[in-house]
Amino acid sequence: MIGPLRTWAESYRERGKYTPVGVIFHWVMAALVLYQLYSGWTMQRYLVGADKLDAYKLHSEIGLALLLLGVLRLVWRLVVPGPINDADRLGWRTTAAHVTHAIFYALFVILPLTGWILWSSIQPARPLHLAGLIPIPGMPFQDLSPEWQYWLLDHAENWHVAGVIVLTLLVPAHAFAALKHHFWDQHDVLEGMMPEVPDTHRHPEGPRYSQPEVPVPPRKGEG
Repeated sequence: MIGPLRTWAESYRERGKYTPVGVIFHWVMAALVLYQLYSGWTMQRYLVGADKLDAYKLHSEIGLALLLLGVLRLVWRLVVPGPINDADRLGWRTTAAHVTHAIFYALFVILPLTGWILWSSIQPARPLHLAGLIPIPGMPFQDLSPEWQYWLLDHAENWHVAGVIVLTLLVPAHAFAALKHHFWDQHDVLEGMMPEVPDTHRHPEGPRYSQPEVPVPPRKGEG
């Protein structure tokens, strides 16, 4: 199964593009990350009560969805490698880009898990729902001593805040780098991650085909 999948992906990879699956992973996760940063910021303005608890629940559930998507995306990248584009030939800048991607993947694990710990500290712990369907029970904090509960809560909050700060810095830096590659350096990085739009005007014989010139009849009195 992996062989035919890689063969299919090679038709995109040889053109410097990610597969449609990889493109969907990227843009869906990007949209969810932006929403999480926005909702996490606005959630602080809610007064303590049912509305804040509901917002906190939705925020935690989307975080778990990001955790699942991050794992699935990593598995997909291991099975179907991404294309080799201009950004892979830039020396230390390529290394920095790979480190940035690794930090993103780490945050997709650290932030949801610490958020899950924080949610589970609200007793009695209410279950979360993955994709609105699969119930995810809270962590069994009630079985721990109060000292351990406070220790976990304190460290989870610190890690979560630190992760949010790093993510808030990385997102605009990543977007700026992509735009710089595209507009300033004229690299194919951003183009490789954009969805392909079918060209309805493209002739089946290929891009070199040109319509034959239609002779224009001479005007009256000419020729």
